[in-house]
Order: sequence, then C-alpha cells, then structure tokens
Amino acid sequence: MIKTTLHIDPAKTLSHIAPEIYGQFSEHLGRCIYDGVYVGEDSEIPNKNGMRKDVVDALRALKLPVLRWPGGCFADEYHWRDGIGPKEKRRRMVNTNWGGTVEDNSFGTHEFMELCDQLGCEPYIAVNLGSGTVQEAAEWIEYMTADGDSTIVKQRQANGRKGPWHLKYVGIGNENWGCGGSMSPDFYANEYKRYQCFCKNYGDNKLYKVACGPNAEDYNWTKELMSRIDHWHANAISLHYYTLPGDWEHKGSATDFDEQEYYTTISKAMYIENIIEKHLEIMDEHDPEHNIDLFVDEWGTWYDVEPGTNPGFLYQQNTMRDAIVAALSLNIFNKHSDRIAMANIAQVVNVLQAMLLTEGSKILKTPTYDVFRMYVPHQGAELVESHTDETTCVENGRTVKGPAVHYNDITIPALSESVSVTEQNGQKLLTITLANTSLCDTLSVELELPMQYSFAGEASIAMLDGEVHAYNTFEDPDHVRAYETEEEWNGNIQTLTLPVNSVCRVNCYVC
Repeated sequence: MIKTTLHIDPAKTLSHIAPEIYGQFSEHLGRCIYDGVYVGEDSEIPNKNGMRKDVVDALRALKLPVLRWPGGCFADEYHWRDGIGPKEKRRRMVNTNWGGTVEDNSFGTHEFMELCDQLGCEPYIAVNLGSGTVQEAAEWIEYMTADGDSTIVKQRQANGRKGPWHLKYVGIGNENWGCGGSMSPDFYANEYKRYQCFCKNYGDNKLYKVACGPNAEDYNWTKELMSRIDHWHANAISLHYYTLPGDWEHKGSATDFDEQEYYTTISKAMYIENIIEKHLEIMDEHDPEHNIDLFVDEWGTWYDVEPGTNPGFLYQQNTMRDAIVAALSLNIFNKHSDRIAMANIAQVVNVLQAMLLTEGSKILKTPTYDVFRMYVPHQGAELVESHTDETTCVENGRTVKGPAVHYNDITIPALSESVSVTEQNGQKLLTITLANTSLCDTLSVELELPMQYSFAGEASIAMLDGEVHAYNTFEDPDHVRAYETEEEWNGNIQTLTLPVNSVCRVNCYVC
C-alpha cells in the first residue's frame, strides 16, 4: 500500500472552474452524428425531432455545458447552406476526411441547434476557414443570430425558425496547421483576423471568438499567432492533444494492452500538463493581463479502431484505462482553470473516447461517462488549494509530486487530484476527486484540513474501479459502473483507501 497526505485549504480559493471545461465534441465522423445523436424523425428508435431520446437523456445527466460542431476536420469542408432547407433537396457530398462516405446533410444548423436546446447546452460552432469564404462565414452568423427582414433572416424563417438563436462560441477554422489548410501560423493569423472582422454581433448576441491554436507541442504556432492577434481579435485560442500509446501508424489496441502500454498511456496523458504550461508561458508574454483564454477543445485517447470496423470511423472501446485518463485530465484542467476556460473531449458518441456507444436501438455508457458524471459538482465551483508534501523526482522535465509509481523507464504520480468548493445553504461543500494510477498498489490518502476546519457529517463517496481492461458491452452494459457509499466524517482528518486503478469522488460539508 502507498500512503500519502493531501492537504486541503477550503479558505484558499484559486480560480473559478468554468462548467465548459466539461464540454463535448461532435463531428460528422463515423457514427457520431448519424446513429449516434441523430436517427431522424421517422426512425423506430424513440426520438424527439430526430434526436435519440436515450442519448439526450444520458447526456443531460452530465449537465452538458457546451457542444462543439460540425468538426474537426469536417468543419473546413462544410458549407452551411448544404444543411438547411428541405432534407430531400440538401446537397449530398463525399466526406473526404472520414471514410469517404456520402454525407446527406440531413443534420445541419437547425438540427444542431435543436440538439443543443434538448441538451440545455451552449452551441460551439466551428466556421469553415479552410475551403470557405469570408462571405459564407459572415452570412452563417447572420443566419443564426440576426433578426429583422434581411434576405438571410427571411430564409431562416422560411426554414422554420422565426427568431434568432443564441450563439456565444465561434471557432474560426479548425487545425488550420493541418487538415484545415496546411497553413503557416502567420498566414493563418492574417486570415483569422480577416474572418473574425466580418463575424458580427447582432442584437444582444455577443460572439466569443476562438482562434485556431497549436497542435500539441507546436510552441512556435502559439508564439507566431499570439504575436499577431490580441484580445480585440480573439477571446481564446485552442489547443489539441491526443493520447496515443504508440505512434500515428500503430496507435495500439483499446482493449488488448500490457502494463508497459498502460503506463505509457498514463504518462503521455499526464504530459498534457507540461504542454499547457509551456503554451501559457508564451501566451503570458504577449497577453500579460490574461485577456485571451485557452481552450483544449480536442483531447482524449486515440487507439486503433475496433477490428472489423471502418478505419475512417474511429470507433473504439473504452476501458478503465480510459477512465483514469479522463480523471487525471479533468483534474489537470481544474488545476489550470485560471486560464483554461473550456475543454471538449473527443467525441461524444461512437467516436474515440466516447461517453456513449450505440448499436441500433441499444446504448451503453462507458467508464469515461461515469467519470464525467462523478465530476459534475466541479462545474461552476471554485478551485481550492490542495497539495501533497513530497516531491519525488523530475521525470522527462516534469516534476512528479507526491507518491510515485515506477515501471521500467516510466515514473508517474500515483495520485491525481483536484478539490473545489461551492456554497450551499450557507455551508461549504467540498468536492474532492482522486485517481490512483497504480496497477499494483492500493493508495491510502489522508485528507487533512487546517485545524480551524472540520468535516461536517455525512460524506458521499463515489468509486469507480475494476480490472484495467474491463469495459462495458451491449450484452453487459453495466459491467463497469461507479458505486456510491456514505460515511460519517468528523474532525479535520479523514482517510480514504483507493483500490488499484480507480477513480473516487467525495462530497462533504466542512465547517
């Protein structure tokens, strides 16, 4: 057993945890949209205006704050006019990025906004900068958010939507360093400034504009972009980072992996913190007042597709390994919530590290879904100071704090954690989230408050654990599920025991 102490100071609030950190991503890729969130009004699968009721209900339980659409690489070949008007007249196009399938555009702007309405979340639109035009982008914003009697507004009204929608988040381009146009950062920055200039605010709708930021460790992109834009142009820049056990040609299996692959995956997932901190250092140089936020609007695990499935559909299973990646990633985002204002895991249904998998009328919730469900209380809470005492070593430029796990040439922290507080009925409610990354050792964590504080009564404890390769199937959809217990906690010190390879969330009042 590994033992450590986690010091928690409920009085020392550090930053606000934006609910949007728990955002999701939906792309016209594989079965994310079609068969995933959308089956059409005539489907035998229960739906409301074409949206799967079971998927919507499951996602509403996560208090989904924001949903990004239509991509991804698809965004920079998407022309919004193809997805409006009578469905039988919509343009059919080849999805060149993902499998070469024919996209019939039956899910377009109206359908996406309907989905967001049903989910109760903010829409986050990705505008086509790669193959589109400034006029096309400007008119899409007008179509969605303007009122009055312009030709564009009348077109929206003729298509069934009288009043404008509320639209806050607009990303201008996606991965323009790669699939979005293979651009240099200086070229993109100039194009971005031109596009954003014509994305206007109509009425009371105020746009929050997001520039395409770097891929993983491309620090030069951030440097060049930030040197050319300021907060008059952009409210945020994006960052994309995927966790692969192997390389892009041989990523590794989602379910068949050994201990070396497990620890490699966890180490690579944790490396996102180094990447975030280095990009933030560059951003600070150009934006010392922190007017420009950072969005991690694509993140998650990426493995080889499941055997027998279309390689362009990126369909993969989701094990306890993925639950650990989700937990430690969200803890990292919470810890950097002073600058990270949104994160969007890829993707919401049937693609990569999905919340949900569907097969016909069947649905299952993945272990990653359970982690997001457990972490809901962090949304909109205040991050508080929490730390362990020990500093173990420096591994590949990263300081490993607290107890460490050593496996061959890999050293990672055994404990990932974050703590937040909310005020409820005049009391402080702590949410403590923890993950034990070890496959061998249970983890005993002593939770210590300052002497002037005390845990105040009933603690609700949610635990997700299981064999590291465990996952849910349509035959056994509840094989891996979080379970909840309650304990009476008093005094300023309590001890939790985390099983190997587990995620834990505690809710408890303090006084």
